[in-house]
Amino acid sequence: MKNLKFFLIFTLLSFFVFAQAEENPLLQEFDTPFNVPPFDEIKEEHFLPAIKIGIEEHKKEIEEIINNKEEPTFKNTIEAMEKSGKSLLRAYTTFSVLDGVMTNEGMQNIAKEITPLISKHYDEIWMNEKLFERIKKIYEKKEKLNLTKEQKKLLEIYYKNFVKGGANLNDKDKEILKEINKELSLLSLKFGENILKEENKFMLVIDKKDNLEGLPLSVIKAAEETAKEKGLEGKWVFTLKKPSLIPFLTYSSKRDLREKIFKAYINRGNNYDELDNKEIIKKIIELRVKKAKILGYKNYAEFVLEENMAKNSKNVYKLLKKIWKPGINVAKREAKEMQDLIYKEGKNFKLEPWDWFYYAEKIRKEKYELDEELLRPYFKLENCIDGVFWVASKLYNIEFEERTDLPKYHPDVKVYEVKEKDGTHIGIFYVDYFPRESKRSGAWMTNFQEQSNLEGKRPIILNVGNFTKPTKDEPSLLSLEELETLFHEFGHALHGLLSNCTYPTISGTSVARDFVELPSQIMENWALEPEVLKIYAKHYKTGEVIPQELVNKIKKAEKFNQGFATVEYLAASFLDMDYHTLTEPLKEDPMVFEEKAIKKIGLIEEIVPRYRSTNFKHIFSGGYFAGYYSYIWADVLVADAYEYFKEKGIFDEKTATSFRKNILEKGGTEEPMELY
Repeated sequence: MKNLKFFLIFTLLSFFVFAQAEENPLLQEFDTPFNVPPFDEIKEEHFLPAIKIGIEEHKKEIEEIINNKEEPTFKNTIEAMEKSGKSLLRAYTTFSVLDGVMTNEGMQNIAKEITPLISKHYDEIWMNEKLFERIKKIYEKKEKLNLTKEQKKLLEIYYKNFVKGGANLNDKDKEILKEINKELSLLSLKFGENILKEENKFMLVIDKKDNLEGLPLSVIKAAEETAKEKGLEGKWVFTLKKPSLIPFLTYSSKRDLREKIFKAYINRGNNYDELDNKEIIKKIIELRVKKAKILGYKNYAEFVLEENMAKNSKNVYKLLKKIWKPGINVAKREAKEMQDLIYKEGKNFKLEPWDWFYYAEKIRKEKYELDEELLRPYFKLENCIDGVFWVASKLYNIEFEERTDLPKYHPDVKVYEVKEKDGTHIGIFYVDYFPRESKRSGAWMTNFQEQSNLEGKRPIILNVGNFTKPTKDEPSLLSLEELETLFHEFGHALHGLLSNCTYPTISGTSVARDFVELPSQIMENWALEPEVLKIYAKHYKTGEVIPQELVNKIKKAEKFNQGFATVEYLAASFLDMDYHTLTEPLKEDPMVFEEKAIKKIGLIEEIVPRYRSTNFKHIFSGGYFAGYYSYIWADVLVADAYEYFKEKGIFDEKTATSFRKNILEKGGTEEPMELY
């Protein structure tokens, strides 16, 4: 009777899952070209059931690995784990990507429900003693096994993931760690949500009868379009999204309004309201300190950094301090120059952070006769995309073909198929470049599908930006900074697209945090090479190639304002490290802690860190905790690597092939310095 009852329950459950799969596109392999998500079929209500079912399926697959009676081998344990959890990965990846670019209250509520489920599920895997016993048996005899370099690396990563995931802890500490991980995941989610809501809430509304003296026509038109979107026709609207923020700070002669928008930007998450992030920061730091100690580390930075190229916090601080002194000296000279200009204009106020962009631009025009607004007409977004594709084609013999037949999640998105010159399919590349309220600020690369030769998966990559939007009168025209960002994120995209690894865990950009910026930062170097500019930097009205005179001015002004750029970045890097080298919970207000941190390094009052504590998403809501230094670490490698390109020729076939084969294709299959 019991068997019959079990059979009936199992049959009904199977029928229920099958019926759900029929209705839910996330519960089956996508029946689309190249396995791209069928965005037009996916609805919000599909995510939670798909992820719950995916978790249950993954649990069964893990149980099968644990209960395998055969002696543990790389194939029946490590490789089996790499093949497991496909349904969960498909549903959760799709949700995570869309939550970053198409979020709303419904998506945010789903995230709150999903996040603890995912945290609990993976904790149960990493803390499973029987599973760890199998991994350990393989790991202990790894030298006797006939493993490839990639397999050895993957085995090491699995072993470390279990150890750092708590597999060696006693039962009591395992439960404590599970609770810590659950809380951390929810707090990080809340931190990021608060920033997005804060950014969407603020509007600097200016009546059209007021004078917008100094602001370029393109900026005014963009503010007009934003006002229409917000239902405020007849006004100008500036927001905290960067395409609106930086031009306003750079060109507006209204000092009081510059102060207003600047303070709103730096005080995101620091307004003593329901979106305040200070208590969240204190709790995150407390939990990270506790987690590090439970796992046997003196602080969270040591827990993170042993897997990076830097290895420990001492090496990070050493690099930051080495660059800080010359950087701050230059920044002080820059500040004095601006203060002198203020006095020269017959004004008697002290230079403040909200004045920096405005006076820096004045000095740049005066010194180098370079007005960034004169550059924009040559950097039409579509042309810049053509330019970056041309560079990739010339370096790596690949082609990009726009596909208008593939599903998209938003009309602004464009889709490209990437192929070898002989037509062999490489991957799919999505781009999403304009700001909207449903998208978080900044620029990033992510993927809908990791490359993996194990199961013949080709990469599906997404580049996201928040660039200047087109208006009814003119196309999207990029600033110099936006141009560099486009090339930077495309470098990450190439790292994902050209990956040629067997195992998904170590393919593409799954590398040490301080190595991942090498492919992105090196790409920036090609943006302003004369040979490249001729291809894409054409005036959007006349088609005229950017004059050499303007290019010379850009090159001449390259080092301009570098003191500011260096120290605002380094100040944030120091702040990150100071938080994560704490060995006790943070008792004081994070803003007091921040003030002490920047005073200790001697940051001048005219500059604030690139990110203030309460809006430092990289470290409290992203993956750069104890890792924001990575950009400067990678810069050292980039300078060396690009110098080699320059020596051989920036499109030298042999050098480019070597960079593709040894860096872009290899993912995390070997130690970074060995690959380098």
